[in-house]
Amino acid sequence: MKERQPTLRERRRSETRGAIQKHAVRLFTQHGYDAVTVAEVAAAAGVSAMTVYRHFPTKEDLVLVEQPARAIAERVAASSAADPLVRRVGGALIDAAAALTGGRGAGPVADERFLLDCLRLMTSTPALRARHLDSQHALQQAVVDALAVNTADDDALFDAQAATGACLAAMHTALTRWAEDDGETELPQLIARALAAAFGDGAATTG
Repeated sequence: MKERQPTLRERRRSETRGAIQKHAVRLFTQHGYDAVTVAEVAAAAGVSAMTVYRHFPTKEDLVLVEQPARAIAERVAASSAADPLVRRVGGALIDAAAALTGGRGAGPVADERFLLDCLRLMTSTPALRARHLDSQHALQQAVVDALAVNTADDDALFDAQAATGACLAAMHTALTRWAEDDGETELPQLIARALAAAFGDGAATTG
């Protein structure tokens, strides 16, 4: 089945959203998150404040990167149910990081500098740290849903939640090191290393 191509309106909406977010992250990085207003972001992007809020309901949303959550969940759903939970989740995390940053020969779909700036803002700004925790919780739920375990089986659900939470904790450690190193080491490699340290080499195997 041929994949549906985005309409012109959808492409323009995506381009506007991306431009707003890049201007916002640039201003936040240069001047500090708390010092920059939504009106200033709108002026830099050449749009109205109403347009900013149409794409980003809150100021915190301007720093969130949504695509990884979707990409990770899709990869988990496509993984073999016969594989161990940690391998399914860990492999999806590595593959999604590779696609996002251009690692493993994949074409980058986001600017690495932009991702590093978003990560630093998330970890250094109190208001954003709280939002980051919310997004991590939502990601964990999305991954658990993608694992498609029998939710009526309390033990299976618990195992899925525990495995996912542990893998995401390993990924967070890798992301922190990636930001500290200013992206010097490839992110997929760092995630694989963190997963291997926590669970053994098998967790870093991808399809």
